[in-house]
Amino acid sequence: MLNVSNFIPTQNLVETKEKHLIIGAGFVGLGMAEMLKSANIPYDQVDASDDIGGNWYHGVYETAHIISSRKITEFTHFPMPDNYPDFPSAQNMRDYLNSFADHFGLREHIKLNCTVSYVRPIENNLWQVSFANGEQRIYKGVLVCNGHHWCKRFPQFQGEFNGEIIHSKDYKHPKQLTGKRVLVIGGGNSACDVAAEAARVGAKSVLSMRESVWFIPKSFAGVPTAELMRWWMPQWLQRLLAYAIIRLTFGTHKSYGLPQPNYRIFAKHPTLNNEVPYYIKHGRITPKPAVRRLDGWEVEFVDGSREAFDLIICATGYYVAYPFLPLELQRVKGATVQCYGGSFFSDYKGLYVIGWGQARGGVGSLISASNSLFMRFLKLQDEINVPIGLVLKEMGQQLPTTHLADPQHIFRQVKFVSWLFNWIVTKAHRVDSKYPNFRNQPLPAAQITEKLSC
Repeated sequence: MLNVSNFIPTQNLVETKEKHLIIGAGFVGLGMAEMLKSANIPYDQVDASDDIGGNWYHGVYETAHIISSRKITEFTHFPMPDNYPDFPSAQNMRDYLNSFADHFGLREHIKLNCTVSYVRPIENNLWQVSFANGEQRIYKGVLVCNGHHWCKRFPQFQGEFNGEIIHSKDYKHPKQLTGKRVLVIGGGNSACDVAAEAARVGAKSVLSMRESVWFIPKSFAGVPTAELMRWWMPQWLQRLLAYAIIRLTFGTHKSYGLPQPNYRIFAKHPTLNNEVPYYIKHGRITPKPAVRRLDGWEVEFVDGSREAFDLIICATGYYVAYPFLPLELQRVKGATVQCYGGSFFSDYKGLYVIGWGQARGGVGSLISASNSLFMRFLKLQDEINVPIGLVLKEMGQQLPTTHLADPQHIFRQVKFVSWLFNWIVTKAHRVDSKYPNFRNQPLPAAQITEKLSC
């Protein structure tokens, strides 16, 4: 619950009008910090955790490995060590992000254990940021990079369960599964990883999926699958390649007692996993359809079958949430943030929501490719009064309809927009001249209490 009805008096206000604030010090937040520092743009950075790294620090289980490869996950200008495997571990990723922060001298600007409680627009197009410790600061702009793997989504169950129910975010190590009858709910990457771990150390591993998913092997012919997708490939060709790889590696779903998925590959976030098909074939993982109800130690599935369990792990995803933004700035629709260009508001300048989308891999390479373009937009914002989002809107850009993104399309789009940028600047000044009196609409400090089930 976030209660922002009582705010700290103005004597605790810190003036930082020439700076931007970055909220979050995970993969995206650190990438944005390095961008601002390299451009000599003053900024502060805060994170609610006691260390940097975001989800790689506080959110993943100790046996986790990335699903995309080292080469496309690393920042292009800061390669991972050569001794890293193709699929680095969670510890590898934490070490890498710490090395990145040290190499570029980012720690001096980061304040840890610093929770943002409220962000609101005030007069003169500035932003007032309130913190849980009572401090308030005023910023020129705010870059929201708080991630999307923290606000846990649970299914709604009928009945009662005598055992333990946790979210996959609360799963940290195999000892939690040892000797237990485990039900994992979900079909994504975390669900499959946990089900495979339960197959190794648990008494029983059952994977419940509402619908069948496409299992994509993490590598093919010794090459990480993600690296086989090239920037010039349209999505239909990537899809055709993925189908061929799946068929040659796993065969058909029928071979595993699974129904054929009812969606085209890449229409949902892909599941890259070799182990679940392997353990199904070995009888160590039992696939089941959706849960119908809980009944004591037993779970009934929609096909009428029943199984007994000690532990249920819900790998059912997360909500995209910004609890520190007022209701007027809540632009989340499902899993999609309604911003132009993925980051820009059309009615407020100086607020940028970054990193909420889910590309099919390669976050570091995507940040490296797009940061120079984002920087050009940030500098353009200094030249005009209207928000960048309004410029993009008047140029005919539509709001996003999905949180999923094809990384190869993003690479092509960045190249194209960079090539057109001088024309965009001209268009931006024309749009700016149409709204000579634009100002952000200030919002009051007192708001209705907002509840988030996180």
